[in-house]
Amino acid sequence: MAPNALLALSLVLATASHALAGDPDITTDFVVPGGTVANPATFTFTGLRSAVQGAGVPPASPFKVTKASQVEFPSLDGQSVSMAVLQYAPGGINALHTHPRSAELLLVVKGWLEVGFVDSANKLFVQTLQTGDMFVFPKGLPHYQLNRDGKYPAVAVSAFGSANAGTVVLPKALFASGIGKDVLAKSFKTDVGTVEKLVAAAAMG
Repeated sequence: MAPNALLALSLVLATASHALAGDPDITTDFVVPGGTVANPATFTFTGLRSAVQGAGVPPASPFKVTKASQVEFPSLDGQSVSMAVLQYAPGGINALHTHPRSAELLLVVKGWLEVGFVDSANKLFVQTLQTGDMFVFPKGLPHYQLNRDGKYPAVAVSAFGSANAGTVVLPKALFASGIGKDVLAKSFKTDVGTVEKLVAAAAMG
């Protein structure tokens, strides 16, 4: 292939790859929510204050997430970014889940966590993170975070390359979505009685 043709092909592939990555591009600097007039408050979100200021206090539940996505912060529309503060009680877990529209970059800001994900070849990657460590969960892959410290809470901040990364919590998606129990039993090569226990547990949250 001629050098010029190779260069042209490389540019086309790079452009196509960029076009398929992240949220759709917008044709303006920003999108003003609800057609209002833009001002500094338009670009300000205060919804993470309580999670950050109370970072040393274990959440009432084993795990709590406070999001700053396009749903909570409409000015993120078209910006391809969002964040979340994750709080883990001692022993708390962010159960196996996926983000279909973005990778996740996690920073531990208090305590320590065990994190892991499974790739498309069913290989498990597990790491222990200390305060100040970062970990990336590739887009769409099942992953979890677990505070194995039985005494102290942990806090992390996650960043996403999408204004609405989406979250599919696998236990709920599989066992609390109404999929037939016989289908689940055959899928997991087990009996309906076992599936019924899992369905009951998923329904409790």
